[in-house]
Amino acid sequence: MTDAPSYLPLAFRLDTLSALIIGGGSIAAHKLRLLQGRCGTIHVWARKAHSEIRCAAEQGNVRLRLAEVTERELEEILPQMGLVFAATDDEVLNALVSRLAHQYHVPVCVVDNPALSSFITPALVQRDPVQVAITTGGASPVLARRLRQKIEQDLPAGLGRAARFMASCREWIRTRLPEMEQRRRVWEDFMDSAAFEAALAGDENGAQEALESLVGGSAKRGEVWLVGSGPGNVDLLTLAALRLMQNADSVLYDKLVSDEILDRVRRDAERIYVGKERSHHTVPQAEIHAEMVRRAQRGERVLRLKGGDPFIFGRGGEEMEALLKEGISVRVVPGITAANGCGASAGIPLTHRDCAQSCIFVTGHARADGSLDLHWPSLARKGQTVVVYMGLAPLATLCGQFMAHGLPADWPVAVIEKGTSPDERVMVGTLQDISDKVRHAGFGSPALVIIGEVVAHRGETCSTATRLFESEEKAL
Repeated sequence: MTDAPSYLPLAFRLDTLSALIIGGGSIAAHKLRLLQGRCGTIHVWARKAHSEIRCAAEQGNVRLRLAEVTERELEEILPQMGLVFAATDDEVLNALVSRLAHQYHVPVCVVDNPALSSFITPALVQRDPVQVAITTGGASPVLARRLRQKIEQDLPAGLGRAARFMASCREWIRTRLPEMEQRRRVWEDFMDSAAFEAALAGDENGAQEALESLVGGSAKRGEVWLVGSGPGNVDLLTLAALRLMQNADSVLYDKLVSDEILDRVRRDAERIYVGKERSHHTVPQAEIHAEMVRRAQRGERVLRLKGGDPFIFGRGGEEMEALLKEGISVRVVPGITAANGCGASAGIPLTHRDCAQSCIFVTGHARADGSLDLHWPSLARKGQTVVVYMGLAPLATLCGQFMAHGLPADWPVAVIEKGTSPDERVMVGTLQDISDKVRHAGFGSPALVIIGEVVAHRGETCSTATRLFESEEKAL
């Protein structure tokens, strides 16, 4: 097995160059679309031409030659070209074009043949003048196209308008703010504000006014972003969360935030681990409040990154109140909470028309004396689902109370450990036996408990790892 070629994506200026496309079929037409608007003159040479190529030759800077390609004429024209595409199904001709292009030091791409090429074309996402290039080094063009589709969905249609507006203001800002760090900060604030939305929509006057205000107040206080990172799987991050993660100056994060999610945070952001494990808080909550206030007051954009959703058993409400009390601007970005994420990953619907018309979220976090302060009569009812956060340690007590308040011993229960992660495990049982089952299987935190008949409706969407685990559990 030979080593694959190594590529570096680069952006070349082509408007002063001429390009040559050998071939006249649909692939050649695609390469023509790629070059139009970029190259000075585009030459297409083929025995016959696609209708799109013929139309382009009648309207623009495309010069079409319908003739047999000969080696002698190729030697004459190739040295005049800035680059060349060989887009034919004639392997002998493609090899000839490659050999002569290399001989005359002209960049050449032989379509679907990296071995004969000195460059390959990436999959492009275009928001002129913004371009995103995706390449797999020729290993899998289909994969590159799929990635392009995903990025296409994420980039606003007006991104090019915003980019052109920002380009028109660069010199003006440079004269107002000579320090590069000041300018970077203003541009990042601009992109996080309504001014950027105005630029996306083509409202240049509104964008200009807002930008001038940002420049005038570039020394303003910072702010804090309370962001939910979801139940653990990095693919469940929201776009809003990802955007703020990549703009933060510092991040305070908990144990439930995975390394994969932290990898999405801006590389040079300062990271502060604040713990938040059951019965063991590395940093007391009051000190977390003080740290966020201190950093925001010195102008930082502080990311408070939490597992799940910050306003569902995440103490986000307390943190927001503490920050607002000190006059700190706060932005909240919800995340997919553990109940939604883990239930879906395990194939358990939280509501179901036949058996659960409501769903209740409760916390199993015990009081200082070890007791659970829950309203058992309202929880131990049929026709609803109860999701217990932090319910693993008090599971035996939970099950006992549900049975003591009227639910049958065979009432369905599921415990989901490390939900949505590759290490996810799901144990299904009843109020009578689930505690012994999870203890025997060695379940640990983080874990979520789902109580209700919806557990019996568990679908086939559960992961392969989960099914394998259950097979092993049955074998025991």
